[in-house]
Amino acid sequence: MTSVVLDASVVLKWFRDEGERHIVEARSLRVAFEAGQLLVVVPPLLRLEIVNVAGRHWSWAEPALTELATALDSLGFEFKEPELSSVARWTARGLTAYDATYVALAELEAIKLITDDNLILSVASEIAVALSATGV
Repeated sequence: MTSVVLDASVVLKWFRDEGERHIVEARSLRVAFEAGQLLVVVPPLLRLEIVNVAGRHWSWAEPALTELATALDSLGFEFKEPELSSVARWTARGLTAYDATYVALAELEAIKLITDDNLILSVASEIAVALSATGV
């Protein structure tokens, strides 16, 4: 089984595809995860980021947000928190602390971070892999 860190830019596509790119690749990762071929490790922050985007950017109402929160809790991801000093180091390189959390976690676990965020890809090229290049 392959272990990876997925950031919100990837997992968001599991719940909405309107206006999103690389949907096929994101959904292929979900299929692999649900088939038990992929272990997904994420920081607890992921759930907050996704609920935030759904509520603030997609304008989902409370019932849909509550359903989304339940779905996120039932996915079965492995939740881990990286060291804050590692997050700070990546933040100093130009990432938001939120994005740095995913990179620091992938670094800690010695696994790849799959993302659809171009800034993460450029700042953490030794750790991050483009969603479009996953080929899952």
